[in-house]
Amino acid sequence: MTHPLFSLPGRVALVTGSSRGLGFAMARGLAEAGATVVLNGRDPASLGKSAASLRELGLKAETAAFDVTDDTASAAAIDALVSRFGRLDILIANAGTHHARPLPEWQRVDWERVLATNLSACFTLAQQAARPMIQQKRGRIIFTTSLTGVLGRPTIHAYVASKAGLAGLTRSLAAELGEHGITCNAIAPGYFETDLSAALRKDEAFVARVNARVPLHRWGRPEDLAGIAIFLASDASAYVNGQQIVVDGGMGSVL
Repeated sequence: MTHPLFSLPGRVALVTGSSRGLGFAMARGLAEAGATVVLNGRDPASLGKSAASLRELGLKAETAAFDVTDDTASAAAIDALVSRFGRLDILIANAGTHHARPLPEWQRVDWERVLATNLSACFTLAQQAARPMIQQKRGRIIFTTSLTGVLGRPTIHAYVASKAGLAGLTRSLAAELGEHGITCNAIAPGYFETDLSAALRKDEAFVARVNARVPLHRWGRPEDLAGIAIFLASDASAYVNGQQIVVDGGMGSVL
């Protein structure tokens, strides 16, 4: 039986970038805690399959297909969600993109594309989600940042900058929205087994180096983020605000 502090019945959650990977794992965790989850991605077919897999488990799952970088589409999707369910309790802004090149090969368009998805879209989603949350006098806004936004890594400059910026946005929103009963926190994953890291995991030397640095001697699995997502979305974290919680197996804490 779920402890009441971690229980989410009657809560409605929008999780962006949740057709697979970390987003799907977090959405599933919220659904298992009792929330109605709305999965987001750009491909309706993929979203439909993911939502169906949750419903087959007896969980409550819906879909909202839109591009998070389209401000108009994001606003319309949140309006439609609130119109349908009468509320929005939880936003997990997880959708992100990646680009890796040596510094001399970077183009401005690549820089702007990564920041548009990883940072600007999160601002717009939070802005739109805050409106119904302010009326409810309660809400949870959660961003997916990254360990690389704390420690840095070569060649992924826009990704690092966007995630570091998102950590700052977490704090500024916490400062403004707290009086309305809304908390804003961030989850910073380390190295996880996802499609985004597939190319890295083909490099045996890099995998070995990560495993050697992580005290648990393994990469994270998507389901390893479910618990922290439930915590930050639930009453268990009622007095946790403006924090970036690193989930990296201890990699960033040891030499």
